[in-house]
Amino acid sequence: MARLQARVTALLAEYGIPSAAIGVLHDGEIAEFAVGVKNVETGEPAMPDTVYQCGSMTKTWTALAFMQLVDEGKADLDEPVRTYLPGFTVADPETSAKVTARHLLNHTNGIEEAYGDPGEDDDVYERMVADITDAPQVFPLGHTHGYSAALGYAVLARILEVLDGKRWDDVMRDRLFDPMGLTSTSSRREQVDETRAATGHLIRSLDEGPILTPIDYLPRAFGPGGGITSTTREVLTMAHVLLNEGMAPNGKRIVSAESIREMMRSRVPVPDPYMFGPEWALGLIVCDWHGETVYATDGSTIGQNARLRLLPDSNTAIVMLTNGGPRESFYRKVFNEILTDLGMVTITDLPLPDTTLTLDLSRYEGIYGRPGARYEVSVEGGTLYLTLVLDPMQAQFLQRPDRIRYKLLPVSETHFLMPPADPLEDTQTVAIYDFTNGTARFLHTNCRVNPRLK
Repeated sequence: MARLQARVTALLAEYGIPSAAIGVLHDGEIAEFAVGVKNVETGEPAMPDTVYQCGSMTKTWTALAFMQLVDEGKADLDEPVRTYLPGFTVADPETSAKVTARHLLNHTNGIEEAYGDPGEDDDVYERMVADITDAPQVFPLGHTHGYSAALGYAVLARILEVLDGKRWDDVMRDRLFDPMGLTSTSSRREQVDETRAATGHLIRSLDEGPILTPIDYLPRAFGPGGGITSTTREVLTMAHVLLNEGMAPNGKRIVSAESIREMMRSRVPVPDPYMFGPEWALGLIVCDWHGETVYATDGSTIGQNARLRLLPDSNTAIVMLTNGGPRESFYRKVFNEILTDLGMVTITDLPLPDTTLTLDLSRYEGIYGRPGARYEVSVEGGTLYLTLVLDPMQAQFLQRPDRIRYKLLPVSETHFLMPPADPLEDTQTVAIYDFTNGTARFLHTNCRVNPRLK
């Protein structure tokens, strides 16, 4: 463990990340450590019990709570949302009538995140559902996978609230945190022990080093999809539930074994299979590491990041919580060190470009985007390029240009590698696909789907 701690400490310095807390659950035993500092200004050291923001890892917690409703016969994965929320309405009549909890859990609902500003009060998820009557479809219901950062799981939270008669935060406490015996996991920022909390950091340049995040917490609208804070040990308690057919380490049943199996086996394909995994299950990403099925749940806030990998065949889970990043190459290096030490399968590398492909590049050209995201795909000298257009204020804060150009290297007819344009970046992957009308309809990267605008 000392050698691993030294290696992680060196990688923190290389990547400009202030701290990392790491935990390994293997055959029922937990090993954990933390290196670095919780806050670069105070220099307080990170400890194994330091509390970090889990970001979208929260979605797995919310999924577990919803599966309890399924166990109790109060909800069904394939019943329309309107069964539980009779007034549920979005712009598309078919989606309004037919969208189900399964669509929300696996991100195939296609509803735009157009929920306005629902505020920070206890009725935030009720307001979000009420405010999406005009929300358009990014894609037709069930047509593809497209990650919903906040809205999809907020709708699930509202169903939980209606069926349990209490607010989502209280549902999570009563259904999960207290039964699991968790004392450092919470969904409300005011419940976080600030003396143990890591501070988020952003990295604009390695020379400048990490700076404190300007936004301490995500808005409450992101709660069910990104608002939980926890420690490595308590994240591994959730991992134990997933690896042990719904049983917590304290012997309490959290969900049925059948619900755990359903969470893992109900899957949809991910258009970009390389960055995270080729399939998405119910609150979990499904990875293929050299033929071994691995489940993942990740999260990022503005300055903090979480990674959890579950290897059921080896009864193992690995978690890493950081207060800087994210950098996929950092996570891969750390996890591969741990996996190698355990004599286990390592993470599959990204594919190599296929130089034998001959593509009609005109089919990919166009502008793709969503509110807050714009991608311009063009051809120059027989090569495909992607230009990412940043919000001017974001670009100014990050000290980056507002237009960043990347070369796209084909892996297949629909998949491309996007080499970094900056030392702070890693190679990314992009899917440009669905040629129903002759030209590509969608661009998928970082789990998000962007329809063609023109």
